[in-house]
Amino acid sequence: MTENQDLKRYFEKSSLIPAIVVDEKTKEVLMLAYMNEESLSLTLKTGYTWFWSRSRQELWNKGATSGHVQKVKRIMADCDDDTLLVIVEQTGVACHTGSYSCFFKEIWRDDHE
Repeated sequence: MTENQDLKRYFEKSSLIPAIVVDEKTKEVLMLAYMNEESLSLTLKTGYTWFWSRSRQELWNKGATSGHVQKVKRIMADCDDDTLLVIVEQTGVACHTGSYSCFFKEIWRDDHE
């Protein structure tokens, strides 16, 4: 994995950038987390996801404890460089609840089609 030398551009608006994590095979959205410049740099260097925990105020390597790691296949920035799309090969589940995706609580559906 090659490192983008100009990471600062992603942090001009804020010290944290949202990172939407998607399963490479299923295309399912697995989670939303936040990256700071250091966690993005670690992700690029290691090839595995690193995030900034807003609640614990520390870096965390996804799956380092559980073994449910995310091998990065591709990272894309949106048109404004203020959101990242991280395409991963997911090992195990992505959610700390044990669910494959963090998005399993349906709150509305249009069944009138």
